[in-house]
Amino acid sequence: MAALIDITNLSFSYDPHRPIFESLDFVFHEGQKLGLVGKNGAGKSTLLQLIMGLIKSSSGAIEIFGQRRSTEAQFREARLQIGFVFQDANDQLFCPTVGDDIAFGPLNMGLSREEADKIVDETLALIGMESFKDRASYSLSDGEKKIVAIGTALAMRPKLLILDEPTTCLDEDACDRIAQVLLDCGLPYLIAAHDLSFLDRVAPDRARLIGGHIIYEPLASRPDRNHDRLRVVGKD
Repeated sequence: MAALIDITNLSFSYDPHRPIFESLDFVFHEGQKLGLVGKNGAGKSTLLQLIMGLIKSSSGAIEIFGQRRSTEAQFREARLQIGFVFQDANDQLFCPTVGDDIAFGPLNMGLSREEADKIVDETLALIGMESFKDRASYSLSDGEKKIVAIGTALAMRPKLLILDEPTTCLDEDACDRIAQVLLDCGLPYLIAAHDLSFLDRVAPDRARLIGGHIIYEPLASRPDRNHDRLRVVGKD
């Protein structure tokens, strides 16, 4: 199975005396649905931002879709193929209406208004919000905003989704709706989250960040895995 993301020997720190990652390795494969977990401060959001090229590593290599990414232009090209959902939906929704927010990405990619409107209608149907096209984005509930934010990512027709804490502070109904959107979208996705019950529903694979390294934790429901061992990737 091909690797969509392949990170080797990655190091990063905000404070040179307290590194977040030292020689971290991480692989995310085509078709995978992976939950990334870890304590607060473990580096989950930082790793996602490094993958997206929003911050720059001090050393190591990041390959996305089989190509090395190090310059802003290289990461920008990768970002066009990744649906990234920020932890705070308000960072993603800034247009007057839901329809405008979902159309923003396709229009910026050079699609015509007619093509973008078709994608808007298809996306709203996928996320179950057909009647929200003309609603003001600021007036939505937190759960509705998050679902629309996922819709803006899906409208880009990405190869994979990356989501940062998609269920934080949301009620059970909103979490159920987000889970259904993810299960219906047919895309591989990487989700950083604390909500283990949510991940159990949507992400059959699990990786944990501990001490700046990745530990892969196969779930008991995967009989093809050796559940008596945890494979550590990175420095010993």
